[in-house]
Amino acid sequence: MTEPTPITASRDALRGKIEAAERRNAERTLADQAREAAGAAADYTRAHPLTVIGGAVAVGLMIGLLTRPGRRVAGKALHGAGDAISGAASSASAGVKGIAARGGSKIGTLFGEAALAYIMTVIDELVDTARTGQERVGELGDAAGAQAKKLRDGAGDAAESAATGSRDLMRSARDGARRMAADLARRTRR
Repeated sequence: MTEPTPITASRDALRGKIEAAERRNAERTLADQAREAAGAAADYTRAHPLTVIGGAVAVGLMIGLLTRPGRRVAGKALHGAGDAISGAASSASAGVKGIAARGGSKIGTLFGEAALAYIMTVIDELVDTARTGQERVGELGDAAGAQAKKLRDGAGDAAESAATGSRDLMRSARDGARRMAADLARRTRR
């Protein structure tokens, strides 16, 4: 007899662990497994609530943006947010100018205008970035729509081909059955 090699021993140990796990899984019911999965999901959600919420929002947005109405709503929301930001910036500018007109210090006025100019620049960059993102999401949605149409057309072609094949097979089986019946009838008459 040969002695077991380390590889054989580790393979046997692994095989034993796998069999033990399979026995444990066989003993557990589907309800137990579902309860464990739900408990693990709940624990993860409690440990990382912002991650779960962010993931759910991201998935919802992506699914929504893949549809034409979703892209339309996103575009309206983006334009509305841009208009709101522009309105807020105009109000802030008017407020700084009003304070300056009432006799604020020149340095304070300069700092206020510089801060306002910086904020306006940041807002403009955010709006431009959001518009670029919207355009890219629109392109992604269009590409996804085109791909879905291509898949739908391919599925339709496959279904039509399968139906044609089924009809041909049925005709062939029918013709074969007729020939067989005719052959049997001919043999029984002899």
